[in-house]
Formats: sequence, C-alpha cells, structure tokens
Amino acid sequence: MSKRFKKLNGSNFTNMMIKGAEALHANVGNVNALNVFPVPDGDTGTNMNMTLTSGVEELKKKTSPHIGKSAEALSKGLLMGARGNSGVILSQLFRGFAKAVQDAEEIDVQQFAAALQQGVDTAYKAILKPVEGTILTVAREAAKHGLASVRRSGDIGELMREVLAKAKEALAKTPEQLPVLKQVGVVDAGGQGLVLIYEGFVAALNGEMPAGNGSIVAAGSVPGSVTLEHIHAQAHMATEDIEFGYCTEFMIRLEPGKTTGTVFDEPSFRDEMERHGDSVLVVADDDLVKVHLHSEHPGEVLTLAQRYGDLVKIKIDNMREQHSHIVEGSADQAAKAVQVHEASKPASAAESVKPFGFVAVAAGEGIAAIFKNLGADVVLSGGQTMNPSTEDIVGAIEKVRAETVFVLPNNSNIVLAAQQARDLMERAVLVLPTKTIPQGISAMLAFQAKATAERNAASMEEAIGAVQSGQVTYAVRDSQIDGIDIREGDYLGIHNNKIVVSGPDLLDTCRKLLDSMMAQGGEVVSVMTGEEASEADTVRLAEIVEETYPDAELEVLAGGQPLYYYLFSVE
Repeated sequence: MSKRFKKLNGSNFTNMMIKGAEALHANVGNVNALNVFPVPDGDTGTNMNMTLTSGVEELKKKTSPHIGKSAEALSKGLLMGARGNSGVILSQLFRGFAKAVQDAEEIDVQQFAAALQQGVDTAYKAILKPVEGTILTVAREAAKHGLASVRRSGDIGELMREVLAKAKEALAKTPEQLPVLKQVGVVDAGGQGLVLIYEGFVAALNGEMPAGNGSIVAAGSVPGSVTLEHIHAQAHMATEDIEFGYCTEFMIRLEPGKTTGTVFDEPSFRDEMERHGDSVLVVADDDLVKVHLHSEHPGEVLTLAQRYGDLVKIKIDNMREQHSHIVEGSADQAAKAVQVHEASKPASAAESVKPFGFVAVAAGEGIAAIFKNLGADVVLSGGQTMNPSTEDIVGAIEKVRAETVFVLPNNSNIVLAAQQARDLMERAVLVLPTKTIPQGISAMLAFQAKATAERNAASMEEAIGAVQSGQVTYAVRDSQIDGIDIREGDYLGIHNNKIVVSGPDLLDTCRKLLDSMMAQGGEVVSVMTGEEASEADTVRLAEIVEETYPDAELEVLAGGQPLYYYLFSVE
C-alpha cells in the first residue's frame, strides 16, 4: 500500500535520496551505454553515480529530521564529489533544492515543487551555455510540470509520480532536440540518470519499486541522417574585436549599512555586473565578495561595488594592449620563456610562494612526466573513465604554493568540475578550457613567466585553438556516425573530438586520421604512444609519417595512456 506524505521531513528526504542512489547505481552500465560516441569512455553513469554516492554518504553522516539541514549536507557532499559535466549539473540541481528548503523543518507539496524548480534555476545559472536535449531539459520540464500539478496532487508521493512521468516524456524527446542523439538513436545519458533517480524517489515515497532494476527510456527508431554539429576551439580574435577592453578584478569586504538602503544580494549584484561587461564571476561568502569581469568602464564598476564595502586587491589590465603584444610574439619566444621559467626556479621554490603554478590532469606515466617537465606542479591522475572529482581538484590546487594557479583539465568532461573547484578557492585560479592532452601541452608551451596572469591566459587559449588533436582507440559496440559504419572492435580515428575513420587495421586508421589532421598543413607531428601500442607498430607508424609528410618534423613520445593506442597533435 502506498504511503501518503502530506509533509516531508529530513528523515523522509534521506530515504528518498538513498533509494534514488540505489536505482542509479543498479543501472550505471545502462546509462554509460547511452554515450553517443562508441568509445570505451562512456562514463556519464559512472560520474553521476560517484557524485550521488558522495552526496548520500555526507547526508548519512549528518542526517537530521530537519529537512533544511539534511538537504544542506547532501548539497555539500554532492559539490565536493561532483565528477564530469553530468555530476556537476546534478550537484547544482540539489544545491538549488537545498537553498529553497534551508530554513524548513518539513515541507509540503507546494514547497517541494518550488524546491525542484529552484534546483533547475540554479543549474541553468551555473552553465554558461546550456544545451537543450540534455539532463537540464529533462529536469526543467519535470519541475515545470510539477508546479502545474500541485493543485491536483494530494501529497508529495502523487506529485513525484507526475514529475517522473513528465521526466520520462521529456527524456524520450531529447533526440529531437540534440542532433547527435537522433543520429545515433539514443536518449540523453544524463537525462536517463536523472529519471532513474526520480524512480528511486517514487519508490521511497510510494513503495512502488520500478519494474526490474529501473526503466531505461528508449529513443525508438530514429530514421534519416542528421548532420552532427561539433564545438571547435575558439577562433583567433582580432584586437579590434575585443568589446570589453579591461580585465577588472577586486574584492569587496562587506560593510552592511555603509550606504543607506543598500543591502548586498549576490544574484542582484551579479546581474548588475553583467550589465557592465562579460566574463562575470561573483563568489560571495559571509563578509567577502570576489569579483572578476571584463568591462569597458572599470571605474564605473568600482564605484558601484564600493557601495557595499571596502574594495581590496584591485587589479585592472588593458586587454587590447595585452592582445597586441601577444600577436606580435612568436612561438620561439614562448618556448624560450618556458626554459627561462624552468631555469630560474630557486632551490627553495617548494617552500616559497611563487607567482604562478599549474595543475594538470593526465593519464599515463609518460604524459604525466611531459607535463612535469613543462612546469606542472601537480599532475592529477585522471582522464577518460576516471574523471577526478571537484574535491580532488581542490586538493591538487591547495598543494600548489602560488599566487595564481592555472588548471588544465585536458578532457571535456572535467572542465565543469575544474570550474566548480575554482569557485571554491579564495585565491586566484584560472581554468583553461583544454579538452585534449595536445591542447594542454600547447598551452603549457605558450606560458611566459614574465607576463601577467591575464596575458598568459589569453596566449595559452590562443595556443589551444592552434593545435589539431587526434586519438586512436577502439569501438565498444556497433554504431553509425556521420555516415561512418562502425563495428565493435574496429579501430577509431578521432580528429578534434569527431570520429573521422573506422576500420579493422590499426596503422591504416592512423594514416587516415593523420590525413584528416594534415589537410590544412602542419609543421610538427607529435605521436604519444599508449600502453597497448606495440614497438613494431610504432616504428612502422613513424615510417608512414616520414614517407607521407617528409617536410614535417616528427616527434615520438612514450605516453603510456590507457584506452588510446596513440595520441596525435599537429601544429
């Protein structure tokens, strides 16, 4: 018999979260299988599971009959354990929920629906460019339906059934919103994970365990071919295209009542800053606010901010001037600057605070050694299938004794966790959008020890956009993408995150991948060998490169990375 919940307290909430985590955990493999690329790194389910497990473990330690306190404990655990994009979004959904119920001992059906909606609002604000057809869409449509269903839902259990039904409906429609899903014929993996969690909620509230281990929503037959859109690295920017010319950073030491009638409110203040520029970051605690933005009139911004308290650590840089210097520089100068940086490190560097430090994420002893040699202070083990958590990245940053720390995620699924770690730090942390190992290496080579943090960030991002990245791995299932027929066990050649070749022969796949990467020319070809690459294949691969591209300089490095036989870069 179904229970009835007119009110939901902290104990009920804890049971919901435990059941939600169990439902997700039982289907991790199914969620991973929805990964649109048929490569052995489809870890959306793993990331969501590890994130939710971290949250539930914290919740169990600090569970309380007071739902506000229980939700706060969950939110903290999720935040610190968030892994991958899907995990970060999940943590934001429940961060918003927790803020909505923070003062309540128990909540009713209307408050529950409102809290779900606030979770969605928080998650959307956390993502710079939300994409429809993802977990965000599923959460939004479900929460919106929940608000509309409050009047006809007698209790929270009934409402949750309505929310779950709408979530499944929204999930089934994701292939119509995201072309890559329609092309492959699957639903969004993150959205599927959220549906499973909601099924666990229904189980806890109604005693109605889903059939089997949870239902997996199918996209059905998706006929026709759809062109897959890919996001490429940022294009080079001309100096005159910089709209907001001054990088402005400062901190506000809050003084309540400094200006009559002025009360600091973080969302309102962030909106105010966004009206005066872009690249806005506002992080507030009880008495201190950290602000970063690009503005055309920094003086006006400082005047507005001063209403709330004293301004400290003010720094303003002219980005147009910086950009002009960057484009006038050369790659040789950048490389020399790295050498000077390495040579000039004092013997006591480990004991002193230096201007700049680096945290890089990499898998494979050889690749880790490369980043160490280029100046990385901490190389965090991670990459495909083993994304480090927000807490892991925070811990790595804390080990670096530097005023400004650059973080290189080197994987698209780690960028959000790195950004979330940055927002938890009190010192300056800059996350570079490196999505591949070659991008990370190019960024490190572009570092200039005597330049400012902002100038380095700009030149390193420019280097990221100039490198072509390639990977060779194997297919874990049959598939078809962009007209390429893929068979389980085939070798896959991936150029800038797009599968361009599939075939049964490793070296032939490498050759065709390099043809794609060298289509626009290139002077230097770098090859990083994986742990499964044989010496004979590597020798023959080097011969192929030298025969096919005799004018290109070839560099072969021992990477030792798992899953990928070879990593390539072309510059």
